[in-house]
Amino acid sequence: MKKTAIILGATGLTGSYLLDLLLKSEDYEKVKTFTRKSTGKKHPKLEEFIGDILSLEKFSKDFKADEVFCCIGTTKAQTPNKDQYYAIDYGIPVSAAKLSEQNQISTFSVISAIGSNPKSSVFYSQTKGKMEESVLKHNISNILIYRPSLIYGKRKDKRLAEKIATILINGLQFLFIGKMKKYRAITGQELANVLFLGVKRTGHQIIERDDFL
Repeated sequence: MKKTAIILGATGLTGSYLLDLLLKSEDYEKVKTFTRKSTGKKHPKLEEFIGDILSLEKFSKDFKADEVFCCIGTTKAQTPNKDQYYAIDYGIPVSAAKLSEQNQISTFSVISAIGSNPKSSVFYSQTKGKMEESVLKHNISNILIYRPSLIYGKRKDKRLAEKIATILINGLQFLFIGKMKKYRAITGQELANVLFLGVKRTGHQIIERDDFL
């Protein structure tokens, strides 16, 4: 039986690549996106829901699928206000997990980050850690949490600090071996492929960079 997938963050770097993979796959008959603005794509499988995803519960009757891919994420530069940042990086994934449980969705995949820890003194890492903790409390058969290091690629928004870091890290990738492998940067396209193939995993898993497929 062909599947239905939901993507949150389909207009972002990783989400846009993932959307292309799902639309091309013969395993999926429908792909739903929940976004603030249109993806700009036209496809017979694609069903777009546009609105305020900070209030995701408003979409509860349409939030039905076999799998959910949560590719939501912001940066300090994009969202300097901590309350707004928390509402995006914590609030949206946790709301999506809640709806996934309510609608008996079997697989929930979410992008977190390396170093996530609810007790971290670093706000970014603490937020991601709390998100993971809350998501894992939901009664969903398969919860897959991915912890990449730096995600890079051609973005619509310009992130100067990220571009500089990408140049430096790409030049030093050969150093990230053994225990350091988990710090290797990954492109949005590569990460999308990891999520796409990762739905074969089962149970509740936190997947570090060096365990990506």
